[in-house]
Amino acid sequence: MVSRAAAVQPASLALLEVSWSCYRTIRSRWRAWVRRPANPWKVETDMRRRRIYEGKGKVLYEGPEPGTLVQYFKDDAGSFQNEKQGVITGKGVLNNRISEYLMTRIGEIGIPTHFMRRLNMREQLVREVEIIPISLIVRNFAAGSLAERFGLQEGIPLPRSIVEFCLKSDELRDPLVTEEHITAFGWATIQDLDELVQMSLRINDFLSGLFYGTGVKLVDLKLEFGRIWDDDEMRIVLADEISPDSCRLWDLKTNEKLDKDRFRRGLGKVEEGYQEIARRLGVLPEAGPIDMKGPEVMQ
Repeated sequence: MVSRAAAVQPASLALLEVSWSCYRTIRSRWRAWVRRPANPWKVETDMRRRRIYEGKGKVLYEGPEPGTLVQYFKDDAGSFQNEKQGVITGKGVLNNRISEYLMTRIGEIGIPTHFMRRLNMREQLVREVEIIPISLIVRNFAAGSLAERFGLQEGIPLPRSIVEFCLKSDELRDPLVTEEHITAFGWATIQDLDELVQMSLRINDFLSGLFYGTGVKLVDLKLEFGRIWDDDEMRIVLADEISPDSCRLWDLKTNEKLDKDRFRRGLGKVEEGYQEIARRLGVLPEAGPIDMKGPEVMQ
């Protein structure tokens, strides 16, 4: 004969197991809630796509096909090596449109770029390249650090366009470097430098005319390039972006700044400057600011 205590014991054990299972589930969900991210979209995106790189204004994700990347444009803004940081509402949407338009036009004059197509309001598909760790700055008018270094009045035209080289390094504050540095440290060859300078001057000449036709003065611009291999042949292509983040753009008549300098110098109406450039280029989203809130997850 089975005792009453023995009969009750299995039922008690089963109840205990169910209670323990419920406890573990509740504890797991509570921990997940406590550790929830401030930006759930960002984590969802990371789960869907592998993040390759994140900079001040963009994030690069693994692309849908081999040799491609998805370039996502952020609203984040930083200047003076990120000593000043903030958010420019809608900047990512506008830079995506502006860069798409300018990269396409540059491609039409025979200069290869990494741009493939725009995917949505904040993202574009680009070719994966090996970035050359040198930025080329083409200057047409005295402004920024050039004016400070040489005591020049801001806005005066230079005798000719000047090309400067900077090492891409936030930690070192993007120092100016010479051709000797670049070739000695193996960042690029002499032949690479010749091609980079020629491409930069062509881009500068073309964009100067394009912006002039919209009533905008191209004061200077920063360009980045990368290497692509087709079989055993290496090609240098224009990479990164071209936007008010990477160019100084002034109104032709008033010299009003319509670029990131509005943020750097605390001039106010930063969003309006970016919108004005997009409007003059004919790429301002018709829906206006309503299109500029929040990113879209690529399907």
